[in-house]
Amino acid sequence: MVFLLLISALVLLLAYAFYGYVTKNNKYFEGKPIPCLPIEPLFGSTRQLLTRKISSHDFMRQVYDQFSNVKIFGLFDLVTPVFLVRDPELIKRIAVKDFDHFVNHRRIFGSNLDPDSVALFAKTLFALTDQQWRDMRATLSPAFTGSKMRQMFELIGDCSAQMVEFYRERAVTASSKLPLVYDVKEVFSRFGTDVIATCAFGLKVDSFRDPNNSFYINGKKMVHFERFSVLLKVLFHRVFPWLMEKLQIDLFDREQNRFFIETIRETLRAREAQGIVRPDMVHLLMQARKGTLKHHKQQEEPAIEGFATVQESDVGKAELKDRRPMSEMELVAQCLIFFLAGFDTVSNCLTFLAYELALNPDVQERLHAEILAAQASLQGKPLSYDVLQRMKYMDMVVSELLRKWPPGPSTDRICTRDYVVNVDGMEFTIDNGTSIFIPISGLHHDPQYYPEPEKFDPERFSEENKHRINLDAYLPFGVGPRNCIGSRFALMEVKAVIYHLLLVFSLERVEQTEVPVRLKKGFVALTTENGVHLGFKLRDA
Repeated sequence: MVFLLLISALVLLLAYAFYGYVTKNNKYFEGKPIPCLPIEPLFGSTRQLLTRKISSHDFMRQVYDQFSNVKIFGLFDLVTPVFLVRDPELIKRIAVKDFDHFVNHRRIFGSNLDPDSVALFAKTLFALTDQQWRDMRATLSPAFTGSKMRQMFELIGDCSAQMVEFYRERAVTASSKLPLVYDVKEVFSRFGTDVIATCAFGLKVDSFRDPNNSFYINGKKMVHFERFSVLLKVLFHRVFPWLMEKLQIDLFDREQNRFFIETIRETLRAREAQGIVRPDMVHLLMQARKGTLKHHKQQEEPAIEGFATVQESDVGKAELKDRRPMSEMELVAQCLIFFLAGFDTVSNCLTFLAYELALNPDVQERLHAEILAAQASLQGKPLSYDVLQRMKYMDMVVSELLRKWPPGPSTDRICTRDYVVNVDGMEFTIDNGTSIFIPISGLHHDPQYYPEPEKFDPERFSEENKHRINLDAYLPFGVGPRNCIGSRFALMEVKAVIYHLLLVFSLERVEQTEVPVRLKKGFVALTTENGVHLGFKLRDA
């Protein structure tokens, strides 16, 4: 009996201690002159997300609209107090002008204490912090200039043509006047796999004719973030970050980590032994590792760039002096983050672009007309980077796609020094160590900045109209020095494959097409619940 009482007392004591731990910050915003969303123990303000009642995209739009007349307010991401900044001018001040106060993203998985450890996510550019991030950004930045994209473009074009030829052969074999129906998410995931395999890993992969190749299968497992094991890792890292860091728990499973590590190691060994030089990301990273990759001041960028392209800051253009050499594991980690972006983020963008083109046939036919004009100008030559860059309507369509369906519903920063905010006559402090959210989906669907935000309207980005856009409220690739380093690569990839696809096929809404599309719920990237099924119809059929 005494033993049972002791056990009961211990359980109660632990429960009380746990409750105290998860509610210790609950009064954080009480001293601030700003509103705060309601909070629940452990769930914070995010119960709908945690219980998969809403998508991340819709959640960020929903919370953005909670306090429409304020510039900044509070919420709780589980047990963590977060400032949500909904005013474009304040966002610019925080993320650009006062960037030194907000250098880092929130830490998700561990820290890069050991450059040779096989815990890869903490070594990626996205996860690095402070001086490590500054050095890596400056190291990698020259690999993502317009001139480097031009050199790599042929590889993208080959993958695009390879994909379209596969589906053209299928359509010819079927000899049906009806369009063949595909889940375009899977189509573009396979395309993204082939592009990243050739551009980031130096491998020749055909995920259409060899659908079960190890590169695609391992990649699919790696981006399956809705798995319960991944959810547990995320939750524990949010609630007990000190414990997860001590245990060195990585985002990715060991099996996939080992596969990608060995793949890169084999590529590096072969290139160094055989003196192979190829215009891809592995070669550029090898140059960066040796310290020979530099910004060239003359003719660095093409004359024309897409509206959504982000410009490199002075951080990325800084001259490195005493940085230690990049370790092999750090090189592998950068290849890995390129893979994740290509496999998941870019394929999701292409999925929603195909969806919008199928639902807006007038936009699709105008884009097809521009593609035919560009094809005629080539006079039988392959599509070039510069011709693609000059396609104005293509850029309008892609810019609007990124407005309506931004790849990330939000981005974040951590305050690294106490920061005094003065808005609307109210002054308060964002304390050192506190997080902020920048609600990209909310801004992109605010009728104050984009009238009729649910309408897919490329004309917003026409020469006549784009000057009306508040650039501080258009953030598809993030904001400030920590914007997406790969915006040029992503835009090049999206435009190239759509060019080749629409040259041969029209994309058609079919009976299986879900309208409106349902987004996957929970802490996952922008993706659909049931895929996007569209018809591919040969244009010459």
